[in-house]
Amino acid sequence: MKILDKYILKTFLITFTVVFVILFFIFILQTVWLLIAELAGKDLDFSMIIKFLLFSMPRLIPLVLPLSILLASIMSFGDLSENYELAAMKSAGISVQRALKPLTIFITFLSIAAFFFANNVIPYAEYKFINFRKNIAQAKPALAIAEGQFSDVGLYNIKVNKKSGENGNILTGITIHKKSDLGDGSRTVIKAKHGRLISSENSNTLQLVLNDGNYYEDIVPKNYEDRPKMPFVKSAFKKDIINIDLSELNKIDTDNENITNTNTMLTTSELNYTLDSLKKTLKNEVISFSENINQRVGIQKSTQPITKLKIKKRPFQTQLLKLFTPKQQLDVLNLANSNLESVKYSVENSNTEFKTKQENINGHLIALYDKFVIAFACFLMFFIGAPLGAIIRKGGLGLPVVFAMLIFISFHFVNTFGKRISEEGGLSPFVGSWMSSFILTPLAVLLTYRATNDIGLINMDVVLAPIQKLIKKIFPPQN
Repeated sequence: MKILDKYILKTFLITFTVVFVILFFIFILQTVWLLIAELAGKDLDFSMIIKFLLFSMPRLIPLVLPLSILLASIMSFGDLSENYELAAMKSAGISVQRALKPLTIFITFLSIAAFFFANNVIPYAEYKFINFRKNIAQAKPALAIAEGQFSDVGLYNIKVNKKSGENGNILTGITIHKKSDLGDGSRTVIKAKHGRLISSENSNTLQLVLNDGNYYEDIVPKNYEDRPKMPFVKSAFKKDIINIDLSELNKIDTDNENITNTNTMLTTSELNYTLDSLKKTLKNEVISFSENINQRVGIQKSTQPITKLKIKKRPFQTQLLKLFTPKQQLDVLNLANSNLESVKYSVENSNTEFKTKQENINGHLIALYDKFVIAFACFLMFFIGAPLGAIIRKGGLGLPVVFAMLIFISFHFVNTFGKRISEEGGLSPFVGSWMSSFILTPLAVLLTYRATNDIGLINMDVVLAPIQKLIKKIFPPQN
């Protein structure tokens, strides 16, 4: 390796290491800020808290690594350009492309390492993190109920607006959904202004004492005709006690690992296998549902190709109801309406179920593409940052930080927006996952072209020339 290559690589690596450590520390502080409220003051061992934070660290790499490369590239080449070192290289016959060569090789290896990290380390850490977090909640039942979100505790989904008290056992703004025994959702809702958790280490029962609340329960009539009326039961109470069975939760083992159904825990091979299974299952369910609906409405599956649909109106079809008495006609129409409503209800429920399963498939596809996006993002941020630093000719932590934050926030916002739309089916998962890369790639190409050709960030002649021509036409020069 030549002396110049060593110098450029050393300059970049020092800056990159410092920036990476600082940014990683900042993101760790953010994680501590968001999660420490669940851990502090709950009598957890220090080693358990350290494990909890260590398992949450790898998920920060997809955010920290591209931003570190972008900022280090701008700062390094900004310093080289500001100190006229790039100008000296050009005068010696060394082009910008040649100066970028050692760093391009380094970024290539770093991108490959980022892919393997995203494919192997992050899924394992996510697997350990989620299981460890659930087992902590099992060890400390008060942790099982988080503020501002529904928490699955036994037969209940519980949400509280605020937790207080020494062990977080005083609850305010409580909403409880009780799971149906039939496994078809929740028909019982309990709301209370405040409550208290009472538990004992030697007991398998967690008591939830509720005060000043209301109880709602939807009633499902046996007759389908009565279902549109949506009957329900409502009552109020001053005090109510709910006993939650913790016999399974109290089998405490912080090394136990029994949650494996999250797409962020899977490698590419596991995601491909899972996606194949999910797609086949969804396809078979759609086919089965369509056949069942056809049988219910009396449509027979035809083996002949449909060339032209001909409908002949027969006289007896329009007079068919006249064969019955008025009461029988009413019964026939009611039966037809009931069948129609039943089919409509079935179609709507199945459509919701199919949509949920498709969203699950989309989530797995996005998780698969994300492993490749992070590797490409390392390349992308380098070829945006290095040319941009050479053009703006500013190093340090001033202007480079502003440019880096604007570019990365745009990248992260578009990436998050694209994935969210893709999960809901508005875009294909491929387009949603790669949208930010597609948008910023032309910027990387443009900046690299302008830096290698020694063109400024904005060519003012291109902007001012048409204006000058227009002024000359309106106000021609006088001889």
